Amino acid sequence: MPETDTSAQPSTPAAGGTGSPPAFADAVRDETSLRRFLHGLPGVDAVGLEQRAAGLATRSIKKDSKLWAIDTAISMVDLTTLEGADTAGKVRTLCAKGRRPDPEHPDVPRVAAICVYPDMVETAVAALGDSGVGVASVATAFPSGRSSLRVKLADTAYAVEAGATEIDMVIDRGAFLSGRYGQVFDEIRQVKAACGSAHLKVILETGELATPDNVRRASWLGLLAGGDFIKTSTGKVSPAATLPVTHVMLQAVHDWHAATGELRGVKPAGGIRTTKDAIRYLVAVHEVAGPAWLDPHLFRFGASSLLNDLLMQRRTQLQGHYSGPDYVTVD
Repeated sequence: MPETDTSAQPSTPAAGGTGSPPAFADAVRDETSLRRFLHGLPGVDAVGLEQRAAGLATRSIKKDSKLWAIDTAISMVDLTTLEGADTAGKVRTLCAKGRRPDPEHPDVPRVAAICVYPDMVETAVAALGDSGVGVASVATAFPSGRSSLRVKLADTAYAVEAGATEIDMVIDRGAFLSGRYGQVFDEIRQVKAACGSAHLKVILETGELATPDNVRRASWLGLLAGGDFIKTSTGKVSPAATLPVTHVMLQAVHDWHAATGELRGVKPAGGIRTTKDAIRYLVAVHEVAGPAWLDPHLFRFGASSLLNDLLMQRRTQLQGHYSGPDYVTVD
């Protein structure tokens, strides 16, 4: 796997994220045009998709490349706690881990962001200080997305005002599956506007979309509406992230870049727990989207326990023997 292309930086969607690039102006002119565009996308060969994902998952990584892959994966983690029992103390502890994942090895990269509920954003911002770790907040009636637009926008504004640098919103899957694409598009666009300078990740909840064709349509809908990232899942629904679904989303951002020149990101979340899993996703990123996406600006892992295994496997690579959970902080 080649070195990360550090020149790849996220671009701002056209019109500050409130409109689509000129290449797709006709596609979003009205509900009928949007439906025609989304249903005109090439169908996904589900059998071929599964076979390609399984084939890429067998790729082996040599020792030097494996250490690079582990460090790259660590730098892509959105370290997450989204529980009703979350406390300020738990969030501060998570932030300390995000800033210095392995205190005995200061060369370990920091994580990309800490992801929390809106009411914990202020605590996370204070704990992270000027560390460079972002603060991501779920919003828009997470995880169901079942509320009024007014409430969703207020939820977003609350998190942004508290200091969130990234917003993870959920789409209304009921509206999408009912074919009300214009409603979903407008909600994403208005949430993006409410984000201000914060980046927007659009959660598709792919486990509820049922088919790869729906995942492709939802991916394009999120991109057309101005999402900086498209994200697989809330982590609250099974199945969450899967390699085949992530392949579809990576292909969408690749094709978007080819059509517009804009770089948008992908975030699989939920169920990614081991270093082996993470490396399989990195191989998919390289082969499907391209090496430019091997960068935390363009690819993230939404995870709570993945970091623990990455740290243990990193020590194994350096020391030549397995380091169990007694040697790292396990959440």
